[in-house]
Amino acid sequence: MKNNIIETKSFDFAVRIVNLYKYLTEIKKEFVLSKQLLRSGTSIGANISEAERGQSKADFYAKMSIALKEANETYYWIRLLYQTEYLNQEQFESIENNIKEIIALLMSICKSTQKFK
Repeated sequence: MKNNIIETKSFDFAVRIVNLYKYLTEIKKEFVLSKQLLRSGTSIGANISEAERGQSKADFYAKMSIALKEANETYYWIRLLYQTEYLNQEQFESIENNIKEIIALLMSICKSTQKFK
């Protein structure tokens, strides 16, 4: 498999999300918001992986658009966990940088792909 930056970054991010979920449930005893975060945060990479093996440009665009929506939802849960003090500032800023980078990459991919679908 060729080196694909968005696939690599989204997989690495999913690993961080799983580890964050474990921290939130085991240490902070938070079970509702963390489950939402786990679902949306791991879905980003799954949709990107599906898009990379899409049947057409339209299929690729559709899956990348879903990945972008999931990334935006994930950012929402991250911000909410920070504002409700489940994440401290250092934890928040670290993962916020990751999700913002993924969102920017997905926006760029969707924008350029939309021209060709």
